[in-house]
Amino acid sequence: MKTIYLTLFLLISTFASAQLDTSKANVSFSGFAEVYYSYDFNQPKDHNRPAFFYSHNRHNEFSLNLGFVKAAYNSDKVRANLALGVGTYMNVNYSAEPGVLKNVFEANGGIKLSAKKNLWLDAGIFASHIGFESAVSKDCWALTRSILGENCPYYESGAKISYTSDNSKWFLCGLILNGWQHIQRPDWNNTPAFGSQITFTPNDKITLNYSTYVGNEKPDSAKQMRYFHNFYGMIHFTDKFHLTAGFDYGMEKSSPTGSAFNSWYSPVVIVKVVLNSQWAVVGRAEYYVDKKGVIIASGTENGFQTTGYSINLDYKVRENAIWRIEARTLNSKDKVFLKDGNTVNTNTFVTTSLAISF
Repeated sequence: MKTIYLTLFLLISTFASAQLDTSKANVSFSGFAEVYYSYDFNQPKDHNRPAFFYSHNRHNEFSLNLGFVKAAYNSDKVRANLALGVGTYMNVNYSAEPGVLKNVFEANGGIKLSAKKNLWLDAGIFASHIGFESAVSKDCWALTRSILGENCPYYESGAKISYTSDNSKWFLCGLILNGWQHIQRPDWNNTPAFGSQITFTPNDKITLNYSTYVGNEKPDSAKQMRYFHNFYGMIHFTDKFHLTAGFDYGMEKSSPTGSAFNSWYSPVVIVKVVLNSQWAVVGRAEYYVDKKGVIIASGTENGFQTTGYSINLDYKVRENAIWRIEARTLNSKDKVFLKDGNTVNTNTFVTTSLAISF
């Protein structure tokens, strides 16, 4: 809870400082809502899609994936954000968080550390520094998240120091965290976690990113350190043709006392073709390997080794509204999916959504 107290302190300090800095302050309010319908051809009777899906995870029902309202304060020296969320995304991802924290989508405050450089210290609850996908679907190329995106942190809590170069080509960030997607630190765990991020944007057509995470997800008495690396590049070849390629690699000690590690990895490629000002097509190919079940436990002989393909069609209704439909299929080496009470190798589903920001 120390991070929460620090966040509240920074938020109070930020808004108190606002009284002295109103000439350069900017207070804004925004919101987002995404409703969706997903049909899984394996037809789960309880309407819950496979457990490694945390977004758009309900079958054969109209649902709210994520809705939030947000207040943001920005000035030359201080900033703060507070967003409260609801939806099936919040229900699943925040299920382990206590009480009111289950609905805190974002809550952080920051202070600028240098008068001449873009150097900031922020603390609180914020979006993960890992990956090119987020919980906000309008900011993602594909309608649903990749398996690698679903199975690394969506959010994190702690403190971070960040620097953006004068020419905006470099972004550097170091973090101390409460763990792998935790607001409140798990019981019996007092091991701090650390993260880093380096983003290089040489021009408006290329973005290269490398993020890391180091931490322990077990009680201190059974510590098993986890080391995680995330790489991705985004290339805009033309105004109409865009490519994202990503690769995750992680490893965790197989036992508290041994020296061996279990590893997992996942490559993904996403191609976006803009047809005109309103229509776009996106295709994705991915592969996720977790033989020892560190992240996705299958309980099968070969673990979770799954290939996936998807294609979605996007229609921009307005500048702040987008309708999408996506077909996606997964094929696993072992029978890790359920259909009619039996295990099968494949999972195919269709999802459509309407996302509106304001």
